[in-house]
Amino acid sequence: MDYDVIIIGAGVIGCAIARELTKYNVKVCVLEKDEDVCSGTSKANSGIVHAGYDAKTGTLKARLNVRGAEMIRHLSKELDFPFKENGSMVVCFTDEESKANGEPGEELLERRKSLSDLLQRGEANGVKGLRIISGDEARSIEPGLSSDVDSALLVPTGGIVCPFLMTIAFAENAAVNGAEFRLLSEALDISDDENGYTVKVRSSKTGEVSSVTGKAVINAAGVYADVFHNIITERHPESGAERLHITPRRGEYVLMDHDAADIVSHTIFQLPTVKGKGVLVTPTVHGNLMVGPNADALDDKEDNMTTGRGMAEIKEKALMSVPGLQYNKTITTFAGIRATEDGKDFVIGEPVPGFFDAAGIESPGLSSAPAIGEMVAEMAAAYIAGDSGAESIRKDDADFISVRKGTVKPAELSAEERNELIRQMPEYGRIVCRCENVTEGEIIDAIRRPVGARSLDGIKRRVRQGMGRCQAGFCTPRAIEILARELGIPEEEVCKNMPGSELLIRE
Repeated sequence: MDYDVIIIGAGVIGCAIARELTKYNVKVCVLEKDEDVCSGTSKANSGIVHAGYDAKTGTLKARLNVRGAEMIRHLSKELDFPFKENGSMVVCFTDEESKANGEPGEELLERRKSLSDLLQRGEANGVKGLRIISGDEARSIEPGLSSDVDSALLVPTGGIVCPFLMTIAFAENAAVNGAEFRLLSEALDISDDENGYTVKVRSSKTGEVSSVTGKAVINAAGVYADVFHNIITERHPESGAERLHITPRRGEYVLMDHDAADIVSHTIFQLPTVKGKGVLVTPTVHGNLMVGPNADALDDKEDNMTTGRGMAEIKEKALMSVPGLQYNKTITTFAGIRATEDGKDFVIGEPVPGFFDAAGIESPGLSSAPAIGEMVAEMAAAYIAGDSGAESIRKDDADFISVRKGTVKPAELSAEERNELIRQMPEYGRIVCRCENVTEGEIIDAIRRPVGARSLDGIKRRVRQGMGRCQAGFCTPRAIEILARELGIPEEEVCKNMPGSELLIRE
């Protein structure tokens, strides 16, 4: 076989699994249809590290959320990606009857009970430090909160992370430890025989179709995970596995400039509903402010367009929590697709020997990713090892590179350190992106790193060139020049992301 394990999908789940698998003596391949890791569901989410109070006790979501959040605190230091334990609040609003009568009405009492239920569930899940506070105490902590906030669940262990940089950190570390990433490689079909699995793959660039073989396959295909699960289980009716049905659910967001971010320091949630955790208001690890998402069930798994109706909905709902939001500071809007499975819990298992699902990973999927990686990698390693067990093929600590250093950021260095860096490499003294203070040296590093950037969006995810107020209006031409030079291609072949998104035409 070409590989021991083939992973379909290079989002945060696939990359977390790949990193954990490289702790074992197995040959790993990651297939991704897009030009970069973190290009699907993982690229467009809230970046929230949920503490674990919301998931139903006893579910995979609850267990892996709490474990994953604990791991992120450690991994952010080990793999050098930004994480901040800013804490969160779940706010409970009063109602018109209660305001008019001066006493809590039936609706408010029911809301307070829901808040108390969240507290009890969180404690049962093992979340530490939870407590319910009054509206006045909540406003003393967060003065920007609405006067309609009656009470809140204070969650000190909630956090925020950059989903791009966390995923990229997993991918880079996995690659350094031997995982092979085959980008622009779309999995089309999957079959198996007594030797293992064959995945039919189409090049997203040339259209050429080829095959990749492996002893085991891990299905981390996001919104397409049901496709591969159903293909393989239909070929094995003896497994008794049920069909999966992934519903793509679109969530839209508003991102505001740095000078709008000081209105809140905690992540502000509203009481969750059956559709999700509701519209939130949160700072980001990069100093912006983000509002969203809504939740629209779709038929089209690629429909990540923003809508006027959706923008109006999330803006109105967010103002209920934080009435002083300055939407005139908006710098961009975006939407992401979440993979919701009808069973409501994560789908993690081995429906057919050697085929492993990591499917239906909606929120808190980002928070749970390291724990999912740990769990699925151990399952796959145990399958490869057979009767000897997973531990028999685990690498010695000295054979696994656990530490990764992120891109150097000259703006965060002392003047002395920055001058020495520029002396060694003058490109670090040339500003390309004025909004985010990104230098040519940082862009070069983003391209040359393991699983490096191959597109403008790839650079943006790694070093934030184009993420600022002008949204790449100023720096794009220079970024195209650098990409073309580093990749050895004509400038007209440089893409925003996928082939077909080239920005220049030569006449």
